[in-house]
Amino acid sequence: MSNKAVIFLSTGFYTGYSPIAPGTVGTILGIPLGIFLSRFNTISQMLVIVILFFVFSFISGKAEEILGKKDASTIVCDEILGFLAAMFLIPYAFFNIIAVFFLFRLFDIWKPFPIRMIENRIKSGYGIILDDVIAGVYANAVLRIAFWVVER
Repeated sequence: MSNKAVIFLSTGFYTGYSPIAPGTVGTILGIPLGIFLSRFNTISQMLVIVILFFVFSFISGKAEEILGKKDASTIVCDEILGFLAAMFLIPYAFFNIIAVFFLFRLFDIWKPFPIRMIENRIKSGYGIILDDVIAGVYANAVLRIAFWVVER
């Protein structure tokens, strides 16, 4: 894969070069992809997320080498995948998208245990991607708990 292709994909079609909040812009880019994925069955969604985990781990690791900077803020494919993990099997209703968006950004920025540890200990693309996927899992879990509480 060429360096240009790696940078194009890892920066979320260059949205990672946004001068303001590139991670937030990358997360926004995940919304239409998530809406598209929601049309497929659970197994297909899970398969796409797993495939993207490995593809994005590879390209974000390569982008890190090309850019010469560890987990550069321009690399936003991790936010895209983190948002997809956050929305996994959550109905794509307006409120849910907004709630997951803010919860995911909160956990991605705050980095509660073990997210910060993973970010610091796992090198290369896997560390870049995995911390955001876990932030997405946390966001997903919090919204599910909120649904459960409201339904009672």
